[in-house]
This record gives sequence, C-alpha cells and structure tokens, in this order.
Amino acid sequence: MIITAEITGIKYTPRLGRELRTYHFSSLEKALSTDASFLLRLDSGNTIAVSWWVSSKRTRSYPYARVYDTLSFSGKKITIVPIFKDEGADGDRDFLQWDTISLMSLLGVYVVIGYYTSASRNPSYKNKITDQRFDIEFLKEQINEILPYQSDALHWNLSQIDKAGELARKALEAYDTISRKLGVQMHSSISALQRISELSKGKENFMAFSRRLAKKAQLREIATNQPKERLSGIKAPIIIRNYLGGAYFFTVDEASSPEWEAPFDRRETHEKQSASLIRGH
Repeated sequence: MIITAEITGIKYTPRLGRELRTYHFSSLEKALSTDASFLLRLDSGNTIAVSWWVSSKRTRSYPYARVYDTLSFSGKKITIVPIFKDEGADGDRDFLQWDTISLMSLLGVYVVIGYYTSASRNPSYKNKITDQRFDIEFLKEQINEILPYQSDALHWNLSQIDKAGELARKALEAYDTISRKLGVQMHSSISALQRISELSKGKENFMAFSRRLAKKAQLREIATNQPKERLSGIKAPIIIRNYLGGAYFFTVDEASSPEWEAPFDRRETHEKQSASLIRGH
C-alpha cells in the first residue's frame, strides 16, 4: 500500500498558537536563547515574527510547533534554520533538506539559513557539544535584507539556495574551530564536504539529492519492525506533493485496507513493499 496526496492550495486559521513575547532587534541573541518563537521589533518600527530550528531535521526538536506559533501574525514571518548541525562524534548530525524550504514557502514563511559558530562541551559525553549559538551578526544582516523585500516568501527562499554551499562551508569551518577549542571530535569532514559539493550545484541538484535521501529514509522505516509494537496492519509510505514542487515522504505505522481479509506476515509484507518502492511501482 502506497498512500499519496496532493496539496493544491492552503487555507488555515491558527487557533492554538501561544502569545509571543516582543524583543528589540538589538536583543536578538537574548531572544534566541530565551524563546523558540517571538516577535522582533526593528529600528524602523516594523515588527516581524521569528521562529528558529534547533536542528535542520524536521522530526527533531519539534520545529513545526515553533513555526506554528508565528502563523497568526499578520506581518512577515521568518524562520531561522541551520544549514547543518553537528553535535559531535557522540551525537547526531543533520543537514538541511530541500523540502523543508519548500514547506515554509507553502506557509508563506521566509527562511533564513544560518549556521552555528559557538558551543559548549556536553558534560555527559566525551565527544559531544551543546548550547550551540548562531552567528548573530549574519542573522541580523539577513533580516535587514528581508524587510524591504517585496516579493513573496517563495522567491526569497529560492534565492537562498544559491547561498547554501557557501554557508555550509562556513558552518564546517566553525565546527572545526569549535572542535579545536573544546577538544571534541566532530563527525567526518569528508562526508560533509561531499554534501557541500551537492549543495553548490544549484537548486535542481539540491532538490534531487534531498529526495533520494528522503526516499531511502522512508524505505528504511518501512522495513523496520519494532518488537514492542503490537499492530494489526502494516507500515505504509505516505507521499504528499504540493503545487510549489515540494514532496514529503512520511511513514504511517499502521495501515490496512478492506481488500485485505486474510492474515499476513508483517515482515514478508514489509519486504515486498520495500522491493516495490525500489522498483518505482
């Protein structure tokens, strides 16, 4: 079973967003260390809604909730996403994916791609860092560029792709500095440089590369049995596409159909479904 859907338009009325605190532009660093989402009052008198992602991975640290809290704001909405986040050899490393940018475009949210430049050693692990902080001056420059920007979020977000390779290199250099300063081993720079090379080839390549990784992750999830789960159906892929070119590859833990009446072996079904997806059926 492969479940597909297409978004042809979007209409919403946010109901559950929390009340956002307001900070002055000069206090951006304090705002980022205090709140996941907030209002930022600029020197020009304008106010924007800002959210930020701890990691570039969409399923880690609940970034959607942070963005959601800004959606009821009537002015410009910005979300700050790290180009990639390396927690050190004992932690995770996540890279920005194309469809994250596409989803924010669909919601009318301007993406500022940032990078971390400082951190602290994690006291519980030898090779892991914590309390990572963005390059604040760079973020301020980007926000100032968005203020007079008259095109919509889609056009701004597309223009950010051209900067992705350069920003990833800056992030890698920053992690090298953090590694030497804290004496913490980071993940392999070779694989990071390979990813940077893909980012530098332009939007189409970035999109195709991200999709390949997302599909592989979906296949791994479908083929994985969790021994503690007691489910009557099977795992199934959900592929959602939107009119801006975005494609989202999710997995539902339990799916069933009236056509299936006989009992089946979940592991065997997983293998058949995975093989079918690999063949492109």
